[in-house]
Amino acid sequence: MGKHHLNGHAVSENQMRVQFTLRHAKSHPELERYAREAVMDFQKHFNGVTDCHIILDHQKHDYVNNKRAEITAHVHDHTFVSKEAAPTYKQAIDLCVEHICRQLQKHKEKVRGL
Repeated sequence: MGKHHLNGHAVSENQMRVQFTLRHAKSHPELERYAREAVMDFQKHFNGVTDCHIILDHQKHDYVNNKRAEITAHVHDHTFVSKEAAPTYKQAIDLCVEHICRQLQKHKEKVRGL
């Protein structure tokens, strides 16, 4: 097993690929690092997540829950999506991750026939 580079990050062949997009805001390396680390929880719930896309967006017309996160996770023949809004990006990311982790756990149980 070797390593290749994706978006400037070295990834092993069996590791989940993560794409990060920040809309309507300037680059924020700390936030990107937080989001990338948060989605690694998916591997704890289902080992077959192949890739993940994190989209963060600022909603200027909502003054309370104006930070929006959308996370899409792919496993063989299935796509799991969560969209959440919160006062901070980290809260929105955490809500999405929790939601997809629950979906992955249900999928794992279904695949195992439980």
